[in-house]
Amino acid sequence: MRIFGLIGYPLGHSYSKQYFDRKYLAENITDCRFENFPLNDISLMNDLIINNPECAGFNVTIPYKSRIMEYLDWIEPGAREIGSVNCIKVEREGGQTIRKGFNTDMPAFRETLRMFVPDAGISGALVLGSGGAAKSVCQALRETGIEPVIISRSAGMGQLTYHSLSSEIIKKNRLIINTTPLGMWPETEAFPPLPYHLITSHHIFYDLIYNPEMTTFLMKGAEAGAKIISGLHMFHIQAELSWKIWNSGL
Repeated sequence: MRIFGLIGYPLGHSYSKQYFDRKYLAENITDCRFENFPLNDISLMNDLIINNPECAGFNVTIPYKSRIMEYLDWIEPGAREIGSVNCIKVEREGGQTIRKGFNTDMPAFRETLRMFVPDAGISGALVLGSGGAAKSVCQALRETGIEPVIISRSAGMGQLTYHSLSSEIIKKNRLIINTTPLGMWPETEAFPPLPYHLITSHHIFYDLIYNPEMTTFLMKGAEAGAKIISGLHMFHIQAELSWKIWNSGL
């Protein structure tokens, strides 16, 4: 029996276990199990792998997508360049345990851009947040020819604050992506502090959160006439990419 799972803290918002449980049932996969592993310290991952010799891979969620990299034996070049890992493959060979890190967030997000964001002269995007997911989103945007502008609660190198957002910046960057946990279950009433009165029907709101599928951020965008995209599409693609990695020779 191979065990796969999700590492992060907390994990009450995640649909990963439900997704893979349904996948195993639908595809008659009887030799695998998926579990949630809420770790309040990422260093506990090593004990988790040692104490569970059946563990063959993990997905990684907030807040460990960047911090987990120092605990891995090998990282794919793309994930290392981005600075974020959200998929781990565990290999055991000759008494050795090898932890390999991958990034499926970036290609999953890039695919949803192709699916849902029309090529209508969008040259800039506001990326809300500066964590591991934001790094993946920024890389995908650049590869698609869209220049990201990072928005955070505090000023920093190459990023703006919410308070510095002007009407000109909002008008110029019609694609707005939330990579923060603001609005995620159970605190569903939270939302990024954007100047929503400046949003128009020319904007596109994309929330990486998928629980709930319709966040307050997306509702505010819809009320202003913006096109909205839920993170559920990206979640499904990311999950299948992880499954492919866990069952490949990578």
